[in-house]
Amino acid sequence: MSSKLTYNGKQYTLDEEATLLENLEKQAVSVEFHCRDGHCGACRSQLVSGDVSYTTFPMAYLKDGEVLLCCSKSKKDITIKSLS
Repeated sequence: MSSKLTYNGKQYTLDEEATLLENLEKQAVSVEFHCRDGHCGACRSQLVSGDVSYTTFPMAYLKDGEVLLCCSKSKKDITIKSLS
């Protein structure tokens, strides 16, 4: 059974080898981003449930419960939503 990525209430198949941003782009979901490497924080989103691991150390400021889509991956079901 494949893992699922839920973003803003819609469910997508999760490619565990791709970042969360890449997963959403593959599904033609428009997400705000800029640097793609954890520096700017444009892709900050709220982590509703699940866990992430970072491919690079996130330099952008994150509040508790926030993740950067550009440099994070998940190996199991995850639910996130945009901050806007």
